[in-house]
Amino acid sequence: MKVIINGEEREVPSGITILQLLQYLQVDKRVVAVEHNLQIVPKSAYEHQTLKEGDKLELVQFVGGG
Repeated sequence: MKVIINGEEREVPSGITILQLLQYLQVDKRVVAVEHNLQIVPKSAYEHQTLKEGDKLELVQFVGGG
């Protein structure tokens, strides 16, 4: 199925959750914030929030430095 991630159309497995998507993309869930269809998703909901065809996601990674 196709979803939009950070403005780019991507093909992902059907019925995937946000947590599974992050694993699929090899993104550490501890250092990312997820917006799903204009709503910020709490980390506690990542494993329960299922994606649908055409959903829009923004993934923002936190980067430390010094």
